[in-house]
Amino acid sequence: MNRIHRKVEYALIALKHMRAKTPGELTTVKEMSSLYGCPHDVLARVLQTLANRSILVSEQGAHGGYAISKDLHRVTFYDLLEMILGPLGVARCLHEAEEGACDLRNTCNIVSPIQLLNRKMAEFYRNLSVAELIEAGRGGSAQKPPAVTLGADRAVGFEQ
Repeated sequence: MNRIHRKVEYALIALKHMRAKTPGELTTVKEMSSLYGCPHDVLARVLQTLANRSILVSEQGAHGGYAISKDLHRVTFYDLLEMILGPLGVARCLHEAEEGACDLRNTCNIVSPIQLLNRKMAEFYRNLSVAELIEAGRGGSAQKPPAVTLGADRAVGFEQ
């Protein structure tokens, strides 16, 4: 099964948190970091990336913070993964441009199946919006979130 990279988890946590706020209301990295236990520096870099890609708007200053600026129904999970992790592929052989991407490329007998798997996974992720993900399980009352247990440092099933 695929595992989601922690940075992607932090992005989803932040987007879900901001989505619950009044449109235009700013959220600080400090607020989310202390509320959910995400490392401040990593969360800040993730949010900067999303702001640079116009998913969020960022306001500087004492009363600054971040707010969602794009309709998350129009942002696919694949888009989010690429924004945060860069080019995606389930195996090294799919990164031909990288030096030494795969030592077995010339003799490998599963290149075609891996390419098929990659296409199918990419198709699935492209058909899943970020809004769908963060709205899943909605319906409870607004309360302090439970402690968050995060997955492995590396993954997404897509190798970087």
